[in-house]
Amino acid sequence: MDIIYIHELQVETVIGIYDWERNVKQVVSLDLEMAADIEKAAKTDHIDDTLNYKAVAKRLIAFIEASEFELLETLAEKTALIVLTEFEVPWLKLRLSKPGAVRGSKDTGIIIERGVRPS
Repeated sequence: MDIIYIHELQVETVIGIYDWERNVKQVVSLDLEMAADIEKAAKTDHIDDTLNYKAVAKRLIAFIEASEFELLETLAEKTALIVLTEFEVPWLKLRLSKPGAVRGSKDTGIIIERGVRPS
């Protein structure tokens, strides 16, 4: 299995359960690992033969910027669903964090895996 990844993609969005959080944009950070077979792309050297990480990033940025979820859990599930369905990724691992959410901590968040991990 090959993995195409995006690390520390930072996006501003409305996220949180407190009243003040509903009125400001906060930064969330994503680390995304996606299963992909890169063999054909390595032979052809053509973007159409691989998972286009720029297209994935642009789609997720647009989605997250427009979202207004209360929970990171909801944002993570919806984000994973976009990658799995729109980009036909069979498996992904997503780390979603909210820097500054807990005083004294660099960041706080969740890690989820969805789909079937190819062997």
